[in-house]
Parts: sequence; C-alpha cells; structure tokens
Amino acid sequence: MSYFKLFIVLALIVLALYSFSSRGDWRTASRESAGIAPDPAQTSEAVLHVYAADAWGWRGWFAVHTWVATKRRDADHYVLYDVVGWRGYYGRAVTGINRDIPDRYWYGAKPQLLAAHRGPPAEALIEAVDAAARSYPWPREYKAFPGPNSNTFTAWIARQVPELELDLPFSAIGSGYVAQAD
Repeated sequence: MSYFKLFIVLALIVLALYSFSSRGDWRTASRESAGIAPDPAQTSEAVLHVYAADAWGWRGWFAVHTWVATKRRDADHYVLYDVVGWRGYYGRAVTGINRDIPDRYWYGAKPQLLAAHRGPPAEALIEAVDAAARSYPWPREYKAFPGPNSNTFTAWIARQVPELELDLPFSAIGSGYVAQAD
C-alpha cells in the first residue's frame, strides 16, 4: 500500500473516531450528580469515595478518568481530588483539590463507584488521602499516555494509602506510571 493510501486510511479512521462520540459536545454534556454519594446535608459521618467514568469522546472506548471525593465528618460539602490536563494549558497545576459535586457525570459518562469508606474509618483515610494528594510528584505534568494523568494521580494516592484497598480497572490507563516515582 502506498504512503498516500495509508495516510488516507489513517485520516479516515481518526475522523471516524472523533465523530462517533455518543455524548455530543463536551460543553453541553451532563455534569450533574449521578445520585451515588450521600447528600452532605443529610449525612453527618465522614465519606470517602473513589470514582471512575469513561473518558471523554472516543477515548472512553478504551479508558476511564478517575478521581477521589471526600466529605469530612459534619462537613456540608465534598472535596474532590483529581487531575485534569486542560488546567495545564493555562499555566496552572493539573492537580485539583476543590469543593465540588462528588459523583458528577464525567462529561456525559455516568461514574462508577470503585471504593467506598464511611464513618470513623473514613476519617483517618481522608487525612491520609489529603497528604498523598499534596505530595503527588507530577502536579504540573500531564500526558494522556503513558502518564502522568488522572489515573496516575489516583494510583499514587492508592499506593500511599493502601488502606483504601483500591484496585483500579485495567482501563485506568496511566495507573502504572507511578512506578516511575520509585
């Protein structure tokens, strides 16, 4: 096959992948709560959840995006710990530690709960997760493959806090990148 024909075939494949996103435009995709996390107004106990949702667009056929959500005892909000590559486009750290909806759709993809801890056991884990997130070795670096990316971040936290008993799915591409920190 000539290089021109190969280029045309590859270009058509890339175009097809971009056009087959079932969730439409990322700007209008759902970011609403999936109703998985307990309402902080009705739950006084500490809550720690780890979520995964299909990555945006065609990447969701192969990969997930992961994050950690915590609610301290008697808190009226959740704090999310995540990595998002676009933050780096604006010169910011790609890591985020922010108040947010814990179980929101990831640009139209419903999250799945990977790990859940509640009550007194979660309280100590939340402190350890916060310390691990703040010591993440790649706060300003992002590469979809092989990492570091959102899954590298969650894997880093899981490695620093083995009590989470978190097993990331095979589709958490980039989770193996944490071996680079050794």
